[in-house]
Amino acid sequence: MKLFDKADQYCRESTWKTLAALKFCLFSIGIIVGVLLPESWKMPVLVIFGIVLVVTYIPLMAKFVWICKR
Repeated sequence: MKLFDKADQYCRESTWKTLAALKFCLFSIGIIVGVLLPESWKMPVLVIFGIVLVVTYIPLMAKFVWICKR
């Protein structure tokens, strides 16, 4: 898919600072959405995205530790 190819190109042409800014931007969007959620949706969303956080964070940090040990 061309969109994914362009995303790969964007990452290759970016520094860690640009990618950090992108993450802060996405984090801010997430906070805004979380604040605006109806009260009845907050707990299910928290559980679902808590699981997503754990499932994605562990492999990302494992790769980072592996790179640091090389």
